[in-house]
Amino acid sequence: MADLHIDDFCRDAARILMHLYNGFPRPQAVYVEDISGPDEPDEVGLHSRRYMACLGTMLWLADEGFLRYANLIYQDGIDQAVLTNKAFVLLSAASDVQLAPLQPELPRSLLAERRTLVEQIRTALRAGTSDDISTIMRFFLSRRPDAVISPAAVEQFPSGGCQTDIT
Repeated sequence: MADLHIDDFCRDAARILMHLYNGFPRPQAVYVEDISGPDEPDEVGLHSRRYMACLGTMLWLADEGFLRYANLIYQDGIDQAVLTNKAFVLLSAASDVQLAPLQPELPRSLLAERRTLVEQIRTALRAGTSDDISTIMRFFLSRRPDAVISPAAVEQFPSGGCQTDIT
């Protein structure tokens, strides 16, 4: 049986991180409906399980040290949210997972940027496949910030790849 709630979690986490990365370092509001789509509360005002799972993803990312926020906006989202140093370093680091082939004819600076984890998450979200999104997000969540390597430094390794510890 497929764990669809885990696929939803990975997609929501990726979208939340991209939202915050695109505005970094400016604190900003993140609304559940912007991440998971519109939701109509039921007749007693309760949101759907999917909506509440997305809000739960925001709070879990904060509890795990990937983002900070000032306040909950009722059940609508989080206010004054920003990536933590841990998340920024991980997203900016070279990724051992490459979802799209690199084009060696690109300038070195663009190659370095395309190797980053944030670029791999963007690629997965653009493709929209649950497998790619789940793969890259599980990789992101398994990383340690003390073991990252700058994507620009990848060329300095004899094998052309990077070695990072994955917990």
